[in-house]
Amino acid sequence: MPTPLVVSELAKTFTMHLRDGIELPVVEGVSFALRAGECAVLGGPSGAGKSSILKVLYGNYSVDTGQIIVQHQGRLVDIAAAAPRTVLGVRRHTIGYVSQFLRTLPRLAALDIVAEPLTARGVAAAKARDKAAGLLSRLNLPEKLWSLPPATFSGGEQQRVNIARGFITDHPVLLLDEPTASLDAKNREVVIALIAEKKQGGVALLGIFHDAGVREAVADRIIDVTQFAMNRRVS
Repeated sequence: MPTPLVVSELAKTFTMHLRDGIELPVVEGVSFALRAGECAVLGGPSGAGKSSILKVLYGNYSVDTGQIIVQHQGRLVDIAAAAPRTVLGVRRHTIGYVSQFLRTLPRLAALDIVAEPLTARGVAAAKARDKAAGLLSRLNLPEKLWSLPPATFSGGEQQRVNIARGFITDHPVLLLDEPTASLDAKNREVVIALIAEKKQGGVALLGIFHDAGVREAVADRIIDVTQFAMNRRVS
């Protein structure tokens, strides 16, 4: 499918229940399509709603109005209206997500954290761990750390585990929320190369990159989020 993700007229507000139900507007009228083999980047200042858009697309946040149409296992699914079980299936097979932070079981070894998305899809454990090892090696995480839980790792080391976990699968759509924020120059270049490989493989990517150099290296186009931002007054 040339456009595996189509977003139409999305609107999102947050209701602050601890403040008498005050509504905080976020975005409205969000409309765009992602093409296979491109990396589109959400642009705009901090607070414009970029991360909220990614979380809405991944099903972490509900929407007020609009559609998120994705091609999932041979059928069209509207994530905005889908049942939770369907959203979990979309995450497992169709839309991947790399956040800024690593959230996982505290005692799990780094190698197993990275391999888990493959084993969850039925890939043999040995094969999944081999692929995980290859990605951790590319991202320059010392092998002596692979068998350890990442809780004691530095921020940059945890982020490399997070990136390896996000890039290990073949999801046709991949969302990237500041994947290079904690990385040094050497590992930023690795991530740029990984993104290029995903694009060559026909993956549609949507990302947020505050690093101008990374953004210029990966972006095929910029989606200006300020056109969707609602006034931040409360009502």
